[in-house]
Order: sequence, then structure tokens, then C-alpha cells
Amino acid sequence: MTLSDLSVNTIRFLAADAVQKANSGHPGMPMGAAPMAYAAWHRNLSIDPSTPDWANRDRFVLSAGHGSMLLYALLHLSGFDLTLEDIKQFRQWGSRTPGHPENFHTTGVETTTGPLGQGFANGIGMAIAEAFLAARFNRTGFKVVDHHTIAIVSDGDLMEGISHEAASLAGHYGLGKLIYLYDDNGITIDGSTDLAYTEDATGRFESYGWQVLEVEDGNDVEAIDAAIREAKADTERPTLIRLHTVIGYGSPNKEGTASSHGSPLGDDEIALTRERLGWTASESFHIPGDVSTHMAEIAERGKAKREAWDDLMTRYAEAYPEESAALASWMAGDLPADLTSIMPSFEEGSKVATRGANGSVLAALDAHMPNLVGGSADLSGSNKTEIKGRRGFQRDTPDGSYFFFGVREHAMASICNGMQLHGGLRTYCGTFLVFSDYMRPAIRLSALMEQPVIYVLTHDSIGLGEDGPTHQPIEHFMALRAIPNCTFIRPADGPETAGAWVAALENTTGPTLLALSRQGLPTLNPDNDRTVANVSRGAYIVRDTDGQPDAIIMATGSEVAVALEAADTLNGEEVQARVVSMPSWELFAKQDAAYQEAILPSAVTARVSVEAGITMGWERWIGAGGSSVGVDHFGASAPAGELFKRFGFTAENVAAHVQKVLAS
Repeated sequence: MTLSDLSVNTIRFLAADAVQKANSGHPGMPMGAAPMAYAAWHRNLSIDPSTPDWANRDRFVLSAGHGSMLLYALLHLSGFDLTLEDIKQFRQWGSRTPGHPENFHTTGVETTTGPLGQGFANGIGMAIAEAFLAARFNRTGFKVVDHHTIAIVSDGDLMEGISHEAASLAGHYGLGKLIYLYDDNGITIDGSTDLAYTEDATGRFESYGWQVLEVEDGNDVEAIDAAIREAKADTERPTLIRLHTVIGYGSPNKEGTASSHGSPLGDDEIALTRERLGWTASESFHIPGDVSTHMAEIAERGKAKREAWDDLMTRYAEAYPEESAALASWMAGDLPADLTSIMPSFEEGSKVATRGANGSVLAALDAHMPNLVGGSADLSGSNKTEIKGRRGFQRDTPDGSYFFFGVREHAMASICNGMQLHGGLRTYCGTFLVFSDYMRPAIRLSALMEQPVIYVLTHDSIGLGEDGPTHQPIEHFMALRAIPNCTFIRPADGPETAGAWVAALENTTGPTLLALSRQGLPTLNPDNDRTVANVSRGAYIVRDTDGQPDAIIMATGSEVAVALEAADTLNGEEVQARVVSMPSWELFAKQDAAYQEAILPSAVTARVSVEAGITMGWERWIGAGGSSVGVDHFGASAPAGELFKRFGFTAENVAAHVQKVLAS
């Protein structure tokens, strides 16, 4: 048995043994894909486990995240801070080896995968980031950004719709530093892929503009290595290497079957597999000494490359001090010193759609944050996400910082996750709020991975008018608020939009979602400094009363103006109503009890919420005796003003709700 074969089998048995000990997991994929993983890591991946966040490392993505033990075995054998004891604790409470890879949990894991297709698109985002940063910072003799993104993808990844969206865009962009190893084992949980998947996958990727290579024997390490090197030689196209593998390889009774996908092999079957593969060690978790020495070469070579890069960066700083400083700042995620002072101002009495205010904010940030990059899913003009003067990122203009994602909402969001994960960029993307449904899996992963992607979600209510209920978000505010670690902000005017952007940029531990209006909204308070500070607290008093109020009206977005009108109406009826703008529940919930009590005093139980969405959830703030003015049904096609009137978003109706609460 060659040292390569011995190393491959070590990976296989670490996976099989860990799954068996946990009595849970997926042994089949790691056993079949071990040769391609070995060829990629030992012969083609530039990483330095001693400096895992080295900026110019190759990125490796295990998109088929259910095969997590494949990645954990590689991390341990190559010298990352993942011990054999960690592997023995696979899938156990508090371990660093969870059931699916989590980038925030295990050093060396580049992205969180498991929901199939997400890693596929994340990797494309990483390759985009590499291409953009290389175009911006590389100079003759100084390739300071120069690395590949390599991923292992599965049949399931390729079935998911997101892979079609993302692969099409990758081919269009000509991402030559992107290499995907396709583990084509022909098996899914239900059985043979022939049950539902008989397309010409090779032809599909060729039509997208990818180079497609094929390795008939997925156990042939030399052929896999040669294919990866051929892929690297083509700098104009992304490459898919289709490898024909056998799931559960080596298991006499389970290889090539669905039963090896998601269940332990069993002690007896593992013993038979050892015998078949010539594995003489009888104990579990055995790593031959020769394999340890051999796999340690990954770290040795990586460290040498990283040290050479460090030397290159020293010389780069001498030759190009401004560029060097900028690159370091971008990679550190630095923000401008005073974001509030950068924000545009809005005149009192002016009427601006918050989507328009968003465009003004982006224009103001342009000169101060050239690493703030993003785009829209074919709605640039509607979302106001395009920054005038910036050119688009394309195959021939990789230094372009605006992205035309096309009608690909899901891939757009996941690609932005990948760009953010790569480092060096702050990313944002836009579409209509109602289409956040298409993006939800990627938004959820932004939150889980603590990635500060900014989602610009315009046309936020029935206020979009004539396009009707298919385009009018109703349940979406609450659906997005329900995702842990998401900050949802619905600003009421231009200054609140500026405040929302400041809060979003300062939030570095999770995504921020901005819900913005299509229709013009009056500027309620042109004092930017005060409003920015108020938005950061999630809720604040827009209009107060003399002494303790009789009632509190709280509202978000376009309905804050309606709440103010209602307060005027109530004042004529000798009812003193405090009006609270509540752009972000999440930010308000983080405030201390004293601030929350100051805004919503517990003694005032007469409370009414006003928001053009479903009312579910508002009881958290209005209490059992409160009332909600909302939309607990689908919208309709009509001018926005007519819809607000028909659905009760008028000063008279809100005032009536307050009077009813006071009378109860």
C-alpha cells in the first residue's frame, strides 16, 4: 500500500470510527470522497494551520456538509487545532466537531454548510472576492492576492436550484480561480439518483461557460491531481471536475447503497471494511505514524508559502505604501472614524422614499468605503442600490464594485455570504422585501455564521400599490424578525434610514435587514445626529406629552407619520398620546431596562401599534390590553393611498383604536 493510499484510508476510517462512536452521522460520503480530498489538500491546497486566517490562503469549501467528518479528519491530520479527542467527540455536546461544519465553531472551517447548495454559492462568492481584491491591489511583481477556491460538491448540491443560479453567474464572470470537485456517486437518501436526476450535468456546466473535466475512477489520486492542475491552468473559466465515486467505498455490504449515506456502518461492517481495504489496525481512530509525518507536509509547505507571502507584503508596503495600508485596513474590517458625519442630510418638510434615502446614503459612503460592495437582483433602479460612477464587476472589469446579480435572489444572498466570509469586503444586496422568501435560507445562514451582510429590501408594504398582493409583503416583517441574530430595521424617513445604515455598518456580528418604502415619506426630524443615535437604540419618542401620557402609539416605517396624525386627532379629543418610532425591535430589546421603561412606561397600559403587516408578535410590546392596527390578510392592487385608507391606516382609525383601548 502506497503512502497516498494509506493516507486516504486513514481519512476513511477516522470518519467511519467517529460516526460509529457517535452512533450518528454520514460515513458514506467521506469514504467515497477521501481520495479527492487527499489530492486537493496534500497536493494542491496552500494553507497554514499555524496562521489559519492567513489572508492569501486557498479557501476550501465542503459544500456537502453532511460529510463533515471528511473535513475534520483533514483538519486534524494537516495540523489545525483539532485534536483526536475532538474527533472522538463527534456530534457531542460542547465538541468542536458538530454534525455539520460551522465556521464560527471550528478553526479551519471556512463556511457553515449542510443545507445543500449553500456552500456551492458561498465558494463562488469567495472566488469573486479574490478576483476583485486581486484586480484592486495586485501590481507588477506583487501578486499579493493570488489564491484558489476549491470545493467538494455533491449530487444533492447540483440538484438544488441555487446551484443553477450561482453556476450560471460564475461562468458569466469567468472565475478562473474556482475549482469544484463533483462527488458523483449516484446515490441520495431515497436511493439511486436516477429516481429524480437524469440530466446531463456535464453539458449544463459547459453551457454555463465552465471547463468540465472527468475522472472515471474516483480512487485514482494521480488522475485527480492531474485534473486539479489542469483546472488551475485554465485561468479564464471556472472548472468542474466530475469524479465517479462509490459511496461507502470499501464496505462489503453497504458500498454503493443509500444505507451508507446517513447511518453508522456498524462494528461488524467496519471490521469487514478494514479487512477488505487491508487496514491491519484493529483499534478505532488509528493513525499510522507514516501518515502523520506525510500529512504534516501540508502545514510545512503552507507555512513556507505564508512566510514568502509575508516577505512579499513587506516589499509591497515599501513599493506601494498607500495600497498596502488600504489592503490591511480592508482585511481588518475598519470603518470610517465618524459614520454619522458622512451621512447625507434631509431637509425638514421634504418627502423622500426611504429607498431613495438609501441611495443617498450609499452615494455618501462611496468615497469613504470603497470596500463596501454590492448589487441587486435585477432591481438596481428600484432598490436604489447602484452607486453612480461605480462600474459593474464583470469578466473584463474585475475591479468593478457593483454587481448585477440578475434574477437570482437566492444565489445573490449566498454569494454575498461568501464574499463576506472571504474577508476584505463589506457586502450588501437588494431586492423587493417580498422576495426575501427566495433568500431566506441564505439570510438564516448569515445570522448563524455571524456575517454582517446588509440586505436592502425595498417596496416594503402595501405602499407599493398597483403591483398588488403578489408583490406586497404582509407576513415578512415578522418572518424576518423571527430569525435569531438578525437585526431588522424599518426606518420612518431619510434621517432614520441614515441611522439604519450606521447601525448596520457597526453591526459586525450578524446581518442587518433594511425594510424601505417605495412611496415618499415626510422627514420627521432632520437632526441627523440625534436621529442616528435614536435609531441605534431601536425605539425612541417622536412626540411626547406634558406629564405621563394617557396612551402610547408605537409605529414603524411609513406608519409613524400616520401615528403622529392620530396623536393630533386625539389631542383634540383631550387624550394625550405619546408617539414612539420603533424601527428595530432587536435593537430596542438590547437596551437596558431603564431605557425601555423610559420609552414604554409600564404604568401606561393603553397601547396601540401601527404597522402595515401582520399583527402577530406585537403583543410583546402592547401587552394584553393593547390593540394593533395591521394587515392580517393579503393586499390588493390599487394606488397606495387608496390601500392605506381601505385597510385602516388613517389617523381617524388609529385614534379610534386608542379610544377603544382606553375605554376597555
